[in-house]
Amino acid sequence: MNLTSIHDLVALLVVAQLAAPTLALLAIGIPLVVGRPLGEQTTSGLVGGSFAIAFVAAVVTLVVLAGRGFTPEIVHLGTWFAVGHHEATIDLVADGLSVPYVCFSTGLCLLVNAFARKYLHREPGFTRFFVLLVLFGLGMNLMVLAGSIDVLFAGWEFIGISSMLLIGFFHERANAVQAAVRAFVTYRICDAGILAAGVVIHMAVGSGDFDKLFHGAWPQADCLVSSSTAAIISLLLIFAALGKTAQVPFSGWLPRAMEGPTPSSAIFYGALSIHAGAYVLLRCEPLLDAAPTVGWVLVVIGGGTALHAALVGRVQTDLKSMLAYGSMMQAGLIFVEIGLGLRVIPLVHVVSHAILRSLQLLRSPSALHDRHALAAALGGQPGNARPWLSRLPEAWQAALYRVALDRGYEEMAVMRFIVEPFRGIVSRIDAAERAWIDWLGEVRLRR
Repeated sequence: MNLTSIHDLVALLVVAQLAAPTLALLAIGIPLVVGRPLGEQTTSGLVGGSFAIAFVAAVVTLVVLAGRGFTPEIVHLGTWFAVGHHEATIDLVADGLSVPYVCFSTGLCLLVNAFARKYLHREPGFTRFFVLLVLFGLGMNLMVLAGSIDVLFAGWEFIGISSMLLIGFFHERANAVQAAVRAFVTYRICDAGILAAGVVIHMAVGSGDFDKLFHGAWPQADCLVSSSTAAIISLLLIFAALGKTAQVPFSGWLPRAMEGPTPSSAIFYGALSIHAGAYVLLRCEPLLDAAPTVGWVLVVIGGGTALHAALVGRVQTDLKSMLAYGSMMQAGLIFVEIGLGLRVIPLVHVVSHAILRSLQLLRSPSALHDRHALAAALGGQPGNARPWLSRLPEAWQAALYRVALDRGYEEMAVMRFIVEPFRGIVSRIDAAERAWIDWLGEVRLRR
């Protein structure tokens, strides 16, 4: 098979990984909009079929690329606009990072689809859940296969929108709506980082294409911009990643996100969405290599978050909150690995942690039943291993316990030093605007 035919085959397979969930989204979304939703079996079958097609296409792509030493294949789908030397293209990339990631992400989506079909049986929002699930799958594939910051941003936003709506899935409960709003606000604040990074990239190279930022096969690509530009872009991407990955000081939304259905908790906050920021940083790893100081920022943030989550997670009284802080801790450790210059190890860590955490979250509804069965078999409650914290002096244990109960005072500090000052500034601006409008009205009346 010659190079042209291989490129055409890879292009067809890559497009299939996006076309399949898109068609499923239209097939179940349009009837829902017009008030005639499809039946449960048809809905879950269409969504599961789309993920199965995407998964098979991803596996075949992986086999083809592996036979060529994972030489990257760029799939050009068109140009949004071009003005002089400046252009915004629609490019997808199949390489040693994106294709394995798509394989495991679509595989997990397929698994969650099968679980949710029974878990949400006769739930009033059954079809709505699957619409959001397939929208998330489409956004995930679009972000992972993106060959430019513009396409990546589109997938990033699909993930954020579906995540927020699934957190508030049970909209009749006030806590679920409040948790969804908190996550949405956090996403909106941090998404400004990836939007600003896109602007800087366009200014630097005249396009959002990644192949103009760095050259070569992942993970040995070389940066094509200056170290100062690489540092600015990297810092903006890190800021964007903090929100999706729930790193300190933007971690408060993650335990609240467990208000959503268990299947969405597994796929979003145990497996894929929680690692979206790590994937973006792995994709842009040549920028981090060109600005090594920025890597230490990742180490500090990730290490601090891991310690915070490990401490706070120990005092949680419900299983899903414990798993949420466990995911947060592992995401922090992955940030540390990326900051230290590792590339393949963080990818393996992401995949293995996602699979494990999804299994734990999907089993969480039956975990209490299993513990009661174990207690009955043992004739009493099973003993707990003594943690290393028990070896500390009692005064230290009490202090750490108090800090953990208050979630490390993180939310209090954010409210006092960030939210309240910002709210005060906005209130003063609003008051000044009202005074200005009143003054203009008085001037007009005198005339």
